[in-house]
Amino acid sequence: MREILEALEDGNISVEAAEAELRGYASNDGGRFDAAREVRRGVPEAILGDGKTPAEVAALASTAVETTGRAIATRVTPEQAGAVRRRLAEDHPDATIRWRERSNVVVGHSPDFEPPRLDADVGIVTAGTSDAIPAGEAAAIVGEMGARVGRIDDVGVAGIARLLDRLDAIRAHDVIIVAAGREGALPTVVAGLVDVPVIGLPVSTGYGQGGDGEAAALGMLQSCTALTTVNVDAGFTAGAQAGLIARQLDDARGKHA
Repeated sequence: MREILEALEDGNISVEAAEAELRGYASNDGGRFDAAREVRRGVPEAILGDGKTPAEVAALASTAVETTGRAIATRVTPEQAGAVRRRLAEDHPDATIRWRERSNVVVGHSPDFEPPRLDADVGIVTAGTSDAIPAGEAAAIVGEMGARVGRIDDVGVAGIARLLDRLDAIRAHDVIIVAAGREGALPTVVAGLVDVPVIGLPVSTGYGQGGDGEAAALGMLQSCTALTTVNVDAGFTAGAQAGLIARQLDDARGKHA
């Protein structure tokens, strides 16, 4: 503690960084950022854009870069993404910023941030183009956790030949996230054809009875093949789960190298 306080007094760290070291979180006008989450849980903290103003998302993103070297904001609007870009350019002018518009994710890195690297491959499989938003969120989190990401898109069961044509590519991965809406059949089919963990990601597409992801989620929960299912549109959760599995694989491979 004394070293932290001395560094703060000497101006070598900011108040936010000192608070993060002492409490595990840092506070600002946007809320409290859990700077210790990745150390404690193995999953990077992310800023949820839903329900926050652009200024609040931007303030939290700045604190994230200040305390951990990285900011991840999910479900952000173009206005929120613009605010993050402007705030980071002001507070951390050397930071790199990437706006994944299709998946509504913003990622910022400080110049000295060292991203993790895992010896593991995670496949992100989608039934159709409508599944791209939560699937892209999952891919962003997997990538930030250090695993290699492979995308296999538009292989829904309505034209199952599309899936069978890509089966070898799907089987090449260590963990697979399968995103599907409507009746959510694709994860069940994939899980019956591979020998690695499959995470079902139901998507809020469809209409009428069972629409908005309800039928997809229930279908995956009732699957007769072995798979794990996250909540509707929960791309972050699916990516985090796959990333944690990838970490264990990397650790095991390192021990047996």
